[in-house]
Amino acid sequence: QVQLAESGGGLVQPGGSLRLSCAASGSRFTIYSMGWIRQAPGKQRELVANMPIGGSTNYADSVKGRFTISRDNAKNMVYLQMNSLEPEDTAVYYCNAAAREGSEGLIRVYWGQGTQVTVSS
Repeated sequence: QVQLAESGGGLVQPGGSLRLSCAASGSRFTIYSMGWIRQAPGKQRELVANMPIGGSTNYADSVKGRFTISRDNAKNMVYLQMNSLEPEDTAVYYCNAAAREGSEGLIRVYWGQGTQVTVSS
């Protein structure tokens, strides 16, 4: 099983920045994409950013120009640099990954437990 663990959330004032981190762990797994999804109370989940391996990154229109996703393959880490934060960015941010365990398994989607980001003055 692939396990994801997020960190880096917290309280920040509007205009501030946060950097979220996600560590992936498991045995003999291959990741095909990694990304970040957020969910605010009472709202639908929103894909914030996604990074297919070997492909182009994708961002939600609401975060383009402010958020940057990056990945360190050697460390099995993915990051989300969040700048110019707005109150509307307040949500629980989840790391997600599409991965396969072994060589013949199905590609499955894995989720971290989430980290809270609160933007408020």
